[in-house]
Amino acid sequence: MEELIVNGGKRLEGEVFVSGAKNAAVAMIPAAILANDVCVIENLPYIDDVISLADTLNEMGVKCDFLDPHTLRIDSRNLNNFCATYEAVKKIRASYYLLGALLGRYKQAEVAFPGGCNFGTRPIDQHIKGFTALGAEVVVEHGMIKARADKLVGTQIYLDVVSVGATINIMLAAVLAEGTTTIENAAKEPHVVDTANFLNSMGANIKGAGTDVIRIVGVKKLSGTNYMIIPDQIEAGTYMIAGAITRGDVTVHNLIPKHMESVSAKLLEMGVELEEGDDYIRVKAKDRLKAVNIKTLPYPGFPTDLQPQMSALLSIAEGTSIITESVWENRFQYIDELKRLGADIKVEGRVAVIKGVKKLSGAQVSATDLRAGAGLVLAALAAEGKTTINNLQYIDRGYEAIEKKLNAMGAEIIRVKK
Repeated sequence: MEELIVNGGKRLEGEVFVSGAKNAAVAMIPAAILANDVCVIENLPYIDDVISLADTLNEMGVKCDFLDPHTLRIDSRNLNNFCATYEAVKKIRASYYLLGALLGRYKQAEVAFPGGCNFGTRPIDQHIKGFTALGAEVVVEHGMIKARADKLVGTQIYLDVVSVGATINIMLAAVLAEGTTTIENAAKEPHVVDTANFLNSMGANIKGAGTDVIRIVGVKKLSGTNYMIIPDQIEAGTYMIAGAITRGDVTVHNLIPKHMESVSAKLLEMGVELEEGDDYIRVKAKDRLKAVNIKTLPYPGFPTDLQPQMSALLSIAEGTSIITESVWENRFQYIDELKRLGADIKVEGRVAVIKGVKKLSGAQVSATDLRAGAGLVLAALAAEGKTTINNLQYIDRGYEAIEKKLNAMGAEIIRVKK
């Protein structure tokens, strides 16, 4: 077990480079097995979720080799096991993409209920609804989701809720199905589009990704490909907020400004200065920032995955802010940890009322999930004195070398073994 010790109160200045998108990476690695061939995925973030997925595929007979920390070669020609056990997938939520990929290529799959962060009910009923509509029989027994089909046939599927996971999983199952599949009320997130582009580079026929209607015309087979993942929208937002919370001057490189519009709009509203280029955003903040109200929404709305980081920033803004969490019902579990640092926050159901305080002070805190952990790191950067953060396994699931990137801009963070 490790912990981060943050010596707060340091103004961040300088540059930071964003890694590849975690949420795209964890979809593409399972997607690669749809081709009975070799795929090379570049610009991968070197994070625990990616390593765990590669290990899981290796156990299933796939040959996964890291050519360097950010490039993975996936050879699925000898895949011989259609089952991913609980032991293999307990750490990663995105293990459910193995269902769509195995079902799509082999018409059979057994995957244990996924692990990952626990901040509310994340049912996979929409995934199962999609697989069933395509012609699969799906049963859940002994903690395993088992799917089987004689053949998959394209159909029209309407998602009852906008779900990134279900949208991608149905795409994976449908690319080799007979005929045309239409997903209505589809998720529009950048990593949905990137996964569709990856599949198209393998020979799939997917149109409409990025809109709420995606059409997939089934093809006979997919081939290997070389593909570079988009930058991570959530990591980019985290470092933009880090610049703001320390009243710093930070340039975040290797991002897509279009993906950051909802975050940029709120930072501007708070009084942050932003300078935007083709692939960077410079964040400058001198004075105390102003309170704002935020409601999390599916893309292109404000991302739920940046809500804890914004809570940290708003906890020292001038005035009272209201955050309404419309995506996950228990996403405010981390609020008690922020309060340890001196934040004044009251939560009622899915609404947090944040009264900005003049300063936070260091304390011992624990990450409750991946993005909550990032929020606590940002709060610790702004707090006076020393903060110790436990449960780093959550942070390491989604952020590559977070303390090194922050230290390069003037933070004082050390990682120590407990």
